[in-house]
Amino acid sequence: MSKGRLEAFSDGVMAILITIMVLELHVPEEPTLEAFQPLGPVILSYVLSFIYLGTYWNNHHHLLQAAKVVDGRVLWANLHLLFWLSLFPFATGWMGENSFAPVPTAVYAGVFLAAGFAYFVLVRALIAAKGQPEALAAAVGSDVKGKVSLVAYAAAIPIALVAPLVSLGLFVAVLAYWFIPDRRMERAVGR
Repeated sequence: MSKGRLEAFSDGVMAILITIMVLELHVPEEPTLEAFQPLGPVILSYVLSFIYLGTYWNNHHHLLQAAKVVDGRVLWANLHLLFWLSLFPFATGWMGENSFAPVPTAVYAGVFLAAGFAYFVLVRALIAAKGQPEALAAAVGSDVKGKVSLVAYAAAIPIALVAPLVSLGLFVAVLAYWFIPDRRMERAVGR
């Protein structure tokens, strides 16, 4: 089965999600810095989510470039990932509009945990697809990045309920961890 449609559909969904997030930003009523100041948390949550979606897109691209085949299980795993990514605009808006209040920040962390788990499932489905080159499994290895990310997101949920800014720090740390695609994946693509 060709992976071209999977890639095109995923790219389109991610582009739409970024568009939805930016459309949720509202222009201040007054042309002053004082009017802009309350938008700080909204802008910060947007920037964080934009970079996260961009990082998902980048790593998803590298993952699919390293893969040579997809099957029905991969299609469903990819749709599962896109479902959780589609909740980014909601979680981003709720957290930003409420200035990183505990419950919205915990929900944001929950969406990140679910998306991270869905990405992990997608990776496993791709590796298991019949006819997949061994280079993909070798590039993923034991998937320390994926597992560490899931632990950090799971920890961020209860932490958000008592210290939301610490959870934001965890989000930024995981983002930094994934920001540059894994060089092993790039080598697998090069083969």
